[in-house]
Amino acid sequence: MPHRRDADVAIRATDLSIARATRGGGDGRVVDGVTFVLPHAAALAIMGPTGAGKSSLAAVLAGSEELGLSIVGGSAEVEGVSLRRPGRARRVHTYVTGYLSQSAGKTLPARLTVGDVIGEPILSRDRHVNQRALAVRVATLLDELMLPLGTAAKYPYELSAGMRQRVAFARALVLDPKLLVADDPYANMDVDVRRAARSAILRRRDGYGMSTVIVTNETDVARDLGAAVLVLRAGHTIAFGRHADDLLWTPSGDADRRLVGA
Repeated sequence: MPHRRDADVAIRATDLSIARATRGGGDGRVVDGVTFVLPHAAALAIMGPTGAGKSSLAAVLAGSEELGLSIVGGSAEVEGVSLRRPGRARRVHTYVTGYLSQSAGKTLPARLTVGDVIGEPILSRDRHVNQRALAVRVATLLDELMLPLGTAAKYPYELSAGMRQRVAFARALVLDPKLLVADDPYANMDVDVRRAARSAILRRRDGYGMSTVIVTNETDVARDLGAAVLVLRAGHTIAFGRHADDLLWTPSGDADRRLVGA
């Protein structure tokens, strides 16, 4: 079913700065002055060395509160929702955004079955949901990501690392989000499964205009999604381009060209 669009773009970030709370109460800034616009049905790949702020930026865009991050400068809007002071709109933000965090497959709730893990975003909003319809929804996602239908009754600890990653991927897609934020989404996936996960993204892009933010240092991943590329170092933008092969670098970014040269 097509999604109604109230915002003119999926994401608009202007001079965005993000800090992590520190024990001393200081400003542990991890992203500093990042600006970009992500249109509907488009993709953005965030690249950079370890500690560049990639995962922190992704977490804030997804509305995660797990890392103690906050916006301390500039602004960001996701599907028209201001992230600096979302208020009651935060629920809207988390509803329209699917989030696959870094190493999400390793942190699945151990006491829930796979079916419950995938369906949790729906059940947390509507306890009276039609259970048969939910089971069909879960089964469809399992099949789409090349997991046996019997997986729904298993527990995460019974699965391989690659299977757990696909379960986390399915959970991020269960609400048919307008925006998918995925941090290293293909971790522990073999070639065939990667192809299925990529197809799942493209199918939603073409079907109802889902936008995608992906954290990766694999240039081929960005190329396969036709993604624009934002390269960070120490929280600052050092390169940006509409394609992985057409980047505009800042003078200080020359030493990091190898990051996207694969």
